[in-house]
Amino acid sequence: MRAVVITDDGGPEVLEVRDVAEPVPAEGEVLIDVAAAGLNRADVQQRRGVYPPPPGASEYLGLEVSGRIADPGNSTFAVGDEVVALLSGGGYAERVAVPAGQVLPVPDGVSLIDAASLPEVAATVYSNLFMAARLLEGETVLIHGGAGGIGTMAIQLARALGVRVVATAGSASKVQLVRSLGAEGINYRDEDFVESVRDLTDGRGPDVILDVVGAKYLERNVTALATNGRLVIIGLQGGAKAELNLGALMGKRAAVMGTTLRSRPVEEKSAIMAAVGKTVWPLIESGEVKTQVDRVFALADAAAAHEYFDSGEHTGKVLLTLR
Repeated sequence: MRAVVITDDGGPEVLEVRDVAEPVPAEGEVLIDVAAAGLNRADVQQRRGVYPPPPGASEYLGLEVSGRIADPGNSTFAVGDEVVALLSGGGYAERVAVPAGQVLPVPDGVSLIDAASLPEVAATVYSNLFMAARLLEGETVLIHGGAGGIGTMAIQLARALGVRVVATAGSASKVQLVRSLGAEGINYRDEDFVESVRDLTDGRGPDVILDVVGAKYLERNVTALATNGRLVIIGLQGGAKAELNLGALMGKRAAVMGTTLRSRPVEEKSAIMAAVGKTVWPLIESGEVKTQVDRVFALADAAAAHEYFDSGEHTGKVLLTLR
């Protein structure tokens, strides 16, 4: 089968499509003929050599796919079923083996290609905002990077579940996008997001912050938080090390959480996907939450897809297609 191989640590130019051995499903896994794969920042970090796959995971890039069941194993799926899957790796390939618990049917009304934009962002957003941070109806959430794949899903899902949303973005067009999805937008290049979000909330601050920046924003995030607020850090685009004023944290009775999804045990990822299927899929099927696909590239153009992703120009999801 064909797969995208990393020939060395570096930029998009290190990606090549080569013939490799097909995966062999283990006990409890299904085999999927991949139709499309989503591109995520974790793929970029792995390409650069700073985010290796967890032990036992495929060495190939790709944390989410859509496709058709080729071998259902002992699962309840049947050959030919259209599905999406959350992966630990291996999605940039013609076939992938994945635990059956991490697989869901394609939501009604979503094309097989567009469906590849859903598993990673839906699982990330739901597990962090609603399972970890316990975001509640009527609360306020601040989402950093609101125009990206995670951000656009987070805005829509939070709004659909009765949460007030404020989101940061880095250009006027991206601020307009987050506003069109139902968020109150802040241009972080022109505004101090701490002052802006506190003005929007009458000085109270957000109950929950979903942060992809990390160290660079830590102090300001804690300053912005409401009393009893929860800061969830899911990315380190702004570095991994920072000082934390514990007095400020204690004074607000606030919590700081750091999570990853890729390295979690199969049982945890299966539980997250089951919750996504129960809560998020109906919102997608009703049209309350929509896929946000920016551009689709062929598998052979994986390097070009990464170059586009690295430019920061994209909004929503970038996909690779094999069909």
